[in-house]
Amino acid sequence: MLKKRKALAWVVTLVFILGLVVAAGCGGGQTTPAPAPQAEEKLRPASMTIGAASIGGTYYLYAGGWSQVIEKVTGIPTAVEATGGPNDNMHLVHNGDLELGMVTMGPAFEGWNGEGDWTQGIKMTNVRALFPMYTTYSQWWAFKGAGINSINDLAGKTVGVGPAGGTAGTYHPRILEALGINATVRHAGISDLVAQHQDGQLDANSFAAGIPVSSVMEAAAQKELVFFGVDGEARDKICAQWPFWSPSVIPAGAYDFLTEDVETIEMWNVAVGHKDLPDDLVYEIVKGVFENQDMMVTAHAAAKETLAENVAKNTWMPMHPGAIKYFEEIGLTLPAEVYPPEYQK
Repeated sequence: MLKKRKALAWVVTLVFILGLVVAAGCGGGQTTPAPAPQAEEKLRPASMTIGAASIGGTYYLYAGGWSQVIEKVTGIPTAVEATGGPNDNMHLVHNGDLELGMVTMGPAFEGWNGEGDWTQGIKMTNVRALFPMYTTYSQWWAFKGAGINSINDLAGKTVGVGPAGGTAGTYHPRILEALGINATVRHAGISDLVAQHQDGQLDANSFAAGIPVSSVMEAAAQKELVFFGVDGEARDKICAQWPFWSPSVIPAGAYDFLTEDVETIEMWNVAVGHKDLPDDLVYEIVKGVFENQDMMVTAHAAAKETLAENVAKNTWMPMHPGAIKYFEEIGLTLPAEVYPPEYQK
C-alpha cells in the first residue's frame, strides 16, 4: 500500500513539474493575471436624430436650434425628424428608434406608467429626462365673424386639434369631452390644419405649444382671429381632473394681434433621451444647451424659458445620469424621485 502511495505521489509531482515547464515556456517565466471584468463601455453614436413634431410647430423650430448646439459641442451630426409629437417621441425614444426627443409632462407621465389608450399598456421606462425646455400653452382660435368667441362656442363645430400623437391631439379632444362640448375633431399637422381652416373645412383650430406659434401668426396674417383659451370654470375643472395642467396666461405681447392677455392652461416641456446614451455625451449636450442659449432663442423665442433652474419643474421623471452630473455641478438640488436605478454617485 505504501509503495502504491509513493508511486501516486511521484505521478502528482511529475504532473506539477510539467505544468510549470509549460507555463514557463508560454509566459517567459512569468504568469500574467487575467484582467478583471469591466462594465461595457457605451459608444457614442455616429449620428443622432431628435424627435420633434409637425412642421410649423414650436417643437420643430426649437429642435433645429437644439441640433445646432449638439453639433457645435459634440461634433455629432444631428437631424430633426417630424413626428406625431410627444406621444410618438416617447415610443420612438423608448424603442431606441431615436436617440433624442421632446415631450410634455402629461404624455411623459402616461407613457412612463403605460396609461392611456395610446400606450397600449407599454411602460416606456427606457426614456430619461435631460433638461427643461419651456411652457406649452393650450391655444384656440377662430376667424372673426364665425360666431366663436370661447371654447363653449365649439359645440357642433369642426375643430382642428393637431397631430394625433401631440399634446393638443391627445388632450384637446379629452378637454372638449370633459366639458360636455360635442365637437368634431380633426387631427393633422398644424400647417395642414391652418390651410384647412383657411379653405373653410374647419370652424376653428387649436394647438398646444410654446409661444409664439408660427402657424398661428400665419393664420392671423390671412384673416382676423378671435383667440381664446381654456378659462374660468372650464379651466378649474380641467386642472382638477389632470394635475399636469395648471392655470396660465398668454400675455398680449406673445402675438401682434392680441390686445389683452388670454387666460388658459399650461403644461411643461422636457427634452429626453434614451437611457443607454453615454453619460459623458449627455453631460456635454446639457451643458452645451445652457452655455449656448442664444442659439436656442434664435431658433425659437420659447427657449428664453430654457433655464437650468427650471429643472425643478420635473418632480418625478427619472433623469439621465449625465444630466444629473451637470445640474449637481452647478449647485442645484434635485428631488430623490428623479435619480434613475442606474445612477452611480
